[in-house]
Amino acid sequence: MKKKDYFKISNKKFISRLIVGTGKYKNFIECAKAVKASGAEIVTVAVRRVNITDKKKPLLMDYLNPKKITYLPNTAGCFNSKDALRTLRLAREIGGWKMVKLEILGDKKTLYPDMIETLKTTKVLVKEGFKVLVYCTDDPLHAKKLEDLGASAIMPLAAPIGSGLGIHNKLNISLIIKQSKVPVIIDAGIGTASDATIAMEMGCDGVLINSAIALAKKPIQMAEAFKYAVIAGRKSFLSGRMKKNNFASASSPEKDLIS
Repeated sequence: MKKKDYFKISNKKFISRLIVGTGKYKNFIECAKAVKASGAEIVTVAVRRVNITDKKKPLLMDYLNPKKITYLPNTAGCFNSKDALRTLRLAREIGGWKMVKLEILGDKKTLYPDMIETLKTTKVLVKEGFKVLVYCTDDPLHAKKLEDLGASAIMPLAAPIGSGLGIHNKLNISLIIKQSKVPVIIDAGIGTASDATIAMEMGCDGVLINSAIALAKKPIQMAEAFKYAVIAGRKSFLSGRMKKNNFASASSPEKDLIS
């Protein structure tokens, strides 16, 4: 019997390797339709931006059932450890969520992660029992430090958040993949479905997409495109690509040719 290729984070198993963000959509209805089309089982939720508590306003939970979809609260919009810790502790109080995404930004122009604050906060969260998926730079040394601190997954950026530029530093991403014993999930900068396929072919364990789906001309259709892009990339990686050659090699046999 064929063994299922589960996507494992901490002690949880998932079938889909695509994680979808819930921001930037026109409304919760469009967001829910996109998530369904993507086949994603995990969605990120910006605790400081998305309504998950005020029952007088539309609630995300009314459109995406937390019993069917795994919520991954994140610290989008946080620029220091204090705010990030407060946000994730609040998320745990609201929904009992212990698996979280840590994201501490360095400045408003690049939205690059502040790795000093990120490392410090990861250490605290792990001690408090959180399962932390960490947004980080594509620096292999920082990625290793995060893993040593107990991070449940490493989430290096492909390019700046919302840029849609695709994977800019394949070498560093490859080094992170080779050294990591926890899942490596590409986060930020993916622009189109083929970018996700490339990430998966490189050996990434998963891909997180938000802007590329939400800002597409047809978000629902793009969500489905990403679903199959991630599946194709994973299957390609597991299949093992052919070796690259500098010279041509005929695809048909050269022996016993009809003369």
